[in-house]
Amino acid sequence: MGMDAPCTANAARSDRGVDLADVRRLEAVSFRSWPATTTQFDGTWAMRLCAGHPAKRLNSVNPLDPADMYSIEARTLRVQRKFEAFGRPLVFRHSPLAPAALDKLFDGQGWRRFDETRVMRLNLQAGARIDGVMQLPLKDTRRWIEQSIAMGGFGATERAGMAELIGLSQGKVGLFLLEEDDGTPLAACMAVKFGEFLGLFEVVSNPAHRGQGYGRRIVESALLWGFKQGARTAWLQVVADNQAACGLYQSLGFEDVYRYHYRGA
Repeated sequence: MGMDAPCTANAARSDRGVDLADVRRLEAVSFRSWPATTTQFDGTWAMRLCAGHPAKRLNSVNPLDPADMYSIEARTLRVQRKFEAFGRPLVFRHSPLAPAALDKLFDGQGWRRFDETRVMRLNLQAGARIDGVMQLPLKDTRRWIEQSIAMGGFGATERAGMAELIGLSQGKVGLFLLEEDDGTPLAACMAVKFGEFLGLFEVVSNPAHRGQGYGRRIVESALLWGFKQGARTAWLQVVADNQAACGLYQSLGFEDVYRYHYRGA
């Protein structure tokens, strides 16, 4: 999705009081920082598909205009055929930009709602809340991927897809990794600077070493790097019921901007 993706409505706020300009801005940055291998549009529905990685955010229909409600049943069938041809199940990702009529349609058809996600933002202008010591990003992409897999950040079958996604990012990528002297991985994080924004992705800590502050250290290091690169706003997406991660980000000063959820037949 580009910054100028098609949009037919310019309402300032959603019916839940969310600033839609903020939502559009962060959705655009997200799509460019963590791009699918193919994106097609049906009206203002962005169909994102990625053969090498199964993540829902990379394989979903993303409605981008609350007023785009024409022929939604016929269009749903049309995009379903495209997803089936690609070998992916049809999943809709509903941000505040999705029309309420879609949720009503899916409720009536018995579609499940799952994985509510918080999109959070931190003002980096002063960098005052970041107390860590910045480490340099890792140059060895393969090592970062292997150590992230070892900690359970993602599966071994996603190895090639992750390498492809890192290469496709339209921003400046920083890969951060904490290890013991013997090479035992402790925490990892991927940061992407795009314009004034710094996105945090694939944050993971070693389950055998949790509770020792390694997750916080890796995030703080990424934030400091982004600030020195010129980023002034950090943002991330975190599943709402991941209490440990949400608590960490809130303690760093991150605040909610909006939420999204998924719908699947």
